[in-house]
Amino acid sequence: MRKNQNATLRKPEILESYYQVLIEQGIEGSSLSKIAKKIGIHPSLIIHYFQNKENMKLELINLLIEKYKSPDMISLEHIKDDDERFHALIDILFSYDWSRTVDPGIHFGFFYLSFRNEEIQKRLKKMFVWLRDYIQEQLEYYNSKQIISVKNEKQAADFIVTLMEGLEFHSHFLSDTPSFDVFSKMAKKNVLTMLKTGEI
Repeated sequence: MRKNQNATLRKPEILESYYQVLIEQGIEGSSLSKIAKKIGIHPSLIIHYFQNKENMKLELINLLIEKYKSPDMISLEHIKDDDERFHALIDILFSYDWSRTVDPGIHFGFFYLSFRNEEIQKRLKKMFVWLRDYIQEQLEYYNSKQIISVKNEKQAADFIVTLMEGLEFHSHFLSDTPSFDVFSKMAKKNVLTMLKTGEI
């Protein structure tokens, strides 16, 4: 029993250390010794809990999924007016804070690995499908309240997730200045127009 309690306490701490090392060193520069040093433990303890680095990667993805699903990220229950709550939701989804829920280097790093690792791909897909399904559910509700006029909520949710992902791509590869907010506002404005006029 005590062994299970220790694992419950230590594994999240080790995974958070792994996450920080990935931010600092990148996927290619991380190692068990660096992860262990970050929190002052022996590398053998990491092996004890995870068996190998591959298992750590998979469990870290689960941690990242939980970051996305955190109630703190989308807290709208305090807003009673449907129209106001809908616009607050769109503001959150296209915000810089949402985009940085997970460090973009790690985000794209695991995206790269998903092409070569079926299990990583499966877990990332789970994360994106959860986000798409959540947005679809919200669009169905606001459609029923006539806040928006959407023909296909699932297709609209797919489009929103794809555009959200593209914001970080634009900021990193296509922008000459740190213009995340400028491009995000433009993307958000176009999404609102499509949702309200039934173009999607």
